[in-house]
Formats: sequence, structure tokens, C-alpha cells
Amino acid sequence: MSTTVRALLALSLIAVVAACAKKEAEPVYISEPVSSEPAYTGKYK
Repeated sequence: MSTTVRALLALSLIAVVAACAKKEAEPVYISEPVSSEPAYTGKYK
């Protein structure tokens, strides 16, 4: 095999591996609902 053919095979193998690599999922941020009730602090007025 010539050097050019080996280089093309190597590049195509790298491209296939990169395309099949596991993709990382974007983080999902879930905001907690804001409570409309006052929070109990343990103190009396």
C-alpha cells in the first residue's frame, strides 16, 4: 500500500470513530417551584 492510501484509511477510521463516539447530554436544570406560603422559621412575632 502506498503512503497516501494508508493516510486516507487512517483518516477515515478516525472520522468513523469520532462519528460513533458517545455524545454527552446537556445538563438539564430543573427549577424548584416557588412556594406561595411563608416558611416556618421557629420564631414567634
